[in-house]
Amino acid sequence: MNTANLQLEGLMLSVAALFEELKRKGVLAASEIEAALARAENGASERTTELSEANAEAIRFPIRFLKEALRESNDALDYRSVAAKVGRARDVRQTR
Repeated sequence: MNTANLQLEGLMLSVAALFEELKRKGVLAASEIEAALARAENGASERTTELSEANAEAIRFPIRFLKEALRESNDALDYRSVAAKVGRARDVRQTR
């Protein structure tokens, strides 16, 4: 596996943990975090018109990962489990 992928995996887990802590401490509500991630995904989607679908999905993946991790809200985030849920949701969107 590419080292950059592993670094991104660690970064996404770290950001997800920070989101959970902000939510737990009442600094941000889950809905506020979700709204911020939706804005990020919308901004990413505007750029994707110039990219292949695979590259566009690569840009959206971390945002969707963080959204799903926010829904998980448990002590130990499992990267594979969250990533698999994001992938399954993508498959559902593609069949529509």
